[in-house]
Amino acid sequence: MKEIEDRYNFLKPQPAPEEDLRRVHGQSHIDSVKRDPLLYEIACLAAGGAIRAAKISMEGEASFALIRPPGHHASPAHCWGFCFFNNIAVTLAKLQAEKQIEKALIVDFDLHFGDGTSNIFAGSSITYFQPHTGDREGFLREITLELKEEKAYDILAISAGFDRHVDDWGGELTTEDYRTIGTLAKEASKKVCRGRRFAVLEGGYNHNVLGRNVRAFLEGLD
Repeated sequence: MKEIEDRYNFLKPQPAPEEDLRRVHGQSHIDSVKRDPLLYEIACLAAGGAIRAAKISMEGEASFALIRPPGHHASPAHCWGFCFFNNIAVTLAKLQAEKQIEKALIVDFDLHFGDGTSNIFAGSSITYFQPHTGDREGFLREITLELKEEKAYDILAISAGFDRHVDDWGGELTTEDYRTIGTLAKEASKKVCRGRRFAVLEGGYNHNVLGRNVRAFLEGLD
């Protein structure tokens, strides 16, 4: 917050209603999160923050959902890795249901594979992409190639996990790399989907560097 609070406008979300959650999660999973009322409240707010960010981006303005808990490990019937509801999936499914989009590209640069997101959208018109290369240069090269390929999609969604940083668990990407990824995303969205781009916070656990990494990414994305 200290790194970005004087640079951007902040908006408060409304919690995602259960109707939105049910598009990607089964009722038994939703009920299991409900067993902890405070957790359910916060998880719904996180999903609502992603929805708010996407709605802003539909007008062609970049947006970022500064939310926790994250979401990309939440599948239809189970979850792990600090995730409870799949924020980005809930959001894109809602946009589809409202006929605002047909296709979307999700780029996930978190250290960990977003198995939940991949499971939810397997075989659908929403494409989930995460580089497979385990070294810095290869990782950036894969993202560059994916974003420079002018595929047909209506919105670009980014699962922005910062735990791949050199001072976080992954020990791989630099702060400047996140700025580069943000810039690539901005350029791709302007070519393909009228600038519609938004990101949601996933991982990133070293609070000494998380803020400046987010700031660098937003400076590229905005």
